[in-house]
Amino acid sequence: MRMLLAVYLSINALALTAADAAAQGKRQEGARPQQMKQEERQRMRDDMHDVNRDRGQARQDRQQRPMTPQEREKLRRDIQDANRDLKKR
Repeated sequence: MRMLLAVYLSINALALTAADAAAQGKRQEGARPQQMKQEERQRMRDDMHDVNRDRGQARQDRQQRPMTPQEREKLRRDIQDANRDLKKR
């Protein structure tokens, strides 16, 4: 009985130690963005703006140009293959 109690208390102590370490890690991760410099934040904003602008331009290019018969056939085959794969699951 004493042995079970000792094992139980040891496991609880390890669990509490692991939970405390995880909580400290999350606190440190939360502090990192606050330490980012103003220039770094601005650079990140600019990068994201460029990515979103490029993505929007590519989408517009695809919408303005009709699909070729080869592209249409490839899309049809890909959709059929995907549907076939889903039915197998």
